[in-house]
Amino acid sequence: MSQTPASELRMARSIAAHESWAKTEDRSARTAPARRALDQKFLEQAGGDPVRAEHLRKAHFQRLALKSAQARRRAKEALSDAQAAEEELSSLATGPHYGGDAA
Repeated sequence: MSQTPASELRMARSIAAHESWAKTEDRSARTAPARRALDQKFLEQAGGDPVRAEHLRKAHFQRLALKSAQARRRAKEALSDAQAAEEELSSLATGPHYGGDAA
């Protein structure tokens, strides 16, 4: 029996998620329990102090923003490196050819 490729499973799950969200009339209400749980987590980490909990929440989201910025920078660098490699390959393909008969 063959297994479904991971890429097809991801696509099927993505389709299901989009269909689920399309049927959701109140997105805010649907995500409210998760937001409350995250707020509660920060409050517990802060020992019940709401001011400290707010700082923990801000640090959490700034950490996510930093990781996002780093990932975007790495992706931009990788694209730049790939473009440079393509240009180098292209110049080698159209440049002077060595070997064979000398003109």
